[in-house]
Amino acid sequence: MPVTDDEGLREILDSDTIAVVGCSTSPGKAAHDIPKYLLEHGYDVIPVNPFADEIFGREAYDSLADVPDEIDIVDVFRPSEEVPGIVDAVLEREDVETVWLQLDITDDESGERVEESGRTFVQDRCMKVEHQRLRG
Repeated sequence: MPVTDDEGLREILDSDTIAVVGCSTSPGKAAHDIPKYLLEHGYDVIPVNPFADEIFGREAYDSLADVPDEIDIVDVFRPSEEVPGIVDAVLEREDVETVWLQLDITDDESGERVEESGRTFVQDRCMKVEHQRLRG
């Protein structure tokens, strides 16, 4: 079952490093403004976008496999149909603790795979909204 309780969400939000898959270079888009908010609130945000060289003055990586740093959370701003491939990339790594699908992004089968690997899974929730609500 995806994490939905406040205690579980707080624990996830205690993490430090968030790789944002689908991070956007365009201000005004959720995939730009939410990672920017997270960066401004002390998280180490790693942009993953194959069409950008840098976002927020930070190197943008083409894929999760290219990220050399340890990742705690993979925050997904891509369509639901792309989630299985993203989860495949997460399962190739040993460091990722949580896969978080942003608002309106869901994939129950991928969630089951994430949880079977011993990691936590959140779907259809906005990390900024939850942060403001629980940490604000």
